[in-house]
This record gives sequence, structure tokens and C-alpha cells, in this order.
Amino acid sequence: MRNVLVTGAHGQLGSHVIDLGTSSGSPVRGVGSAELDITDEAAVAAAVAPGSVVINCAAYTAVDAAETDEVAATAVNGHGPAVLARACADVGAALIHVSTDYVFAGDATQPYPVDARPDPRSAYGRSKLLGEQAVRAILPSAHVVRTAWVYTGEGNDFVATMRRLERDRDTVRVVDDQLGCPTYARDLAAGLLELAFRADSDPVPGGILHATNGGEATWYDLACAVFAGVGADPHRVLPCTSDEFVRPAPRPAYSVLDGQSWSAAGLTPLRPWREALEAALGALDAHA
Repeated sequence: MRNVLVTGAHGQLGSHVIDLGTSSGSPVRGVGSAELDITDEAAVAAAVAPGSVVINCAAYTAVDAAETDEVAATAVNGHGPAVLARACADVGAALIHVSTDYVFAGDATQPYPVDARPDPRSAYGRSKLLGEQAVRAILPSAHVVRTAWVYTGEGNDFVATMRRLERDRDTVRVVDDQLGCPTYARDLAAGLLELAFRADSDPVPGGILHATNGGEATWYDLACAVFAGVGADPHRVLPCTSDEFVRPAPRPAYSVLDGQSWSAAGLTPLRPWREALEAALGALDAHA
């Protein structure tokens, strides 16, 4: 079994990759941004072991801030993956790079397949697309795994925010005209580890894969499900339009990803999003 290095290990996704990997006894090691700057070529070269698998969860994820700080976003999301890809290519390591639905324009009407034309509308999306392109050009055997609407229910993500607002407010207004795939970070983490460990026994050909929990929802749908999941009245969630909540970075109106590439590769499909949310809320209650 190959050693696995997880970058961005203290983030919402990376922390779950580490937890699942170590709890299963797998040889998984994590580094955060303070321990490894993925834009530092010498540091990355020293960290990547020959024959290992690198799962890159490191990213600049402040979508709105990127609109006025695109240089910083591009350094982490564009240049950083290129540095990792070169280091992996030099020592024969495998690379799994996590990307996003934001590389698409968000104006589709059917789930985006892996070969759909990217057309990002935000600085964040542009920076992530640059990272994808660099990884594929430098290391064709690498996997680019796009995902969407990732949450843990902790910190400041959408599910955590809805849990907090349910306690603090009588009603909340949530946009009902953006459609995507809510994805539980722990389910995605399990999928990334499955892909990583396939590198030994039955490697998946390099390329782009889409991995999200099954089904689709609006933010309003997800908020209602969170309220119901914590035993609150979902009618306290009121639908509104994106025009009522203008943000610095444009949000995709439609960002459902087609997951056929994932299942076609023989990887375990992630469960439906409502089942995943129920599991996430249950895990949060268990640790409360």
C-alpha cells in the first residue's frame, strides 16, 4: 500500500481524509499550509516521496475575497498544483487534485459531464481552472476530481450556518434559484482514499472525475433539510432569489456535476445527498 500525503490537511476536506485514513490503519500523513507551502518548489520536492500518492486538498477557498485578490488565489489554486504535479512527476508519485464546479459558467440545464467546456465566471473559478490545466499538462496520469457544495456542518460552512441560524432566528431567507450537489466532506474523503489506494491494485486511468453526493438541490432545499434534520420546522426557511443576496463573486445558477465518470471507473458512488446530510447531522449530535 502506497504512502499518502494529504496537503491542506487541516481544512474541512483534508481533515476528514486524514481521520478516515488513520482510523483504518492506512499510511496517511497530513500537512497544513503552515507546514507545507505548496507554492514553494524546494519544500514540495522535499515532502513528496517516491512512489507515494499526494491528495491535494489545499486551496484558496475565499470565493468573494478572490475577486479583489486574484493574484493570491491564483498562486495557491493555479501555481501550487503545478508545483505539486512537477514534484510528483520527478519522483514517480501519483497525484489526486481536488477541483470545483466553479470552473463552469453555471448556465447549463443538464449535469455537467467531465468533458464539458469550462468557462469560469469568477476569479476563484479561473484560478481553479488554471490549476486543473497545469496538473493535466505536467502529469497526465494525475486525477482531477471536481466536486461541489462541500460541507461538514462545522465552522462557517452552509450547513453549520443553517444550524446556528435555526437556533438564533425565527425565520431565515435562502436562495432557491441556484441548483447544485450538496456533498458531505467525509463521503468525498472516503472516495478520494478509495481512488488513492486503487493506485496499487487496479489503477484508474488519469483524467478528470466528478464526485458529489447523489441528486441535486437548491440552497433552499438544503436549508429546509437541515432544519428538518435537527427537528425544527422547515417552513421557517423562506425562499428568495439570488438578486436579493448579491455577492462580490457570481455564483453558478446551475452546477450539478455528472458523476458517471466516477462510477464508470469502478469507484463507489457517493450516497444520495439527503442520506449523507442525515449522517452528518447525526455525527455532529454524537460529538456535541
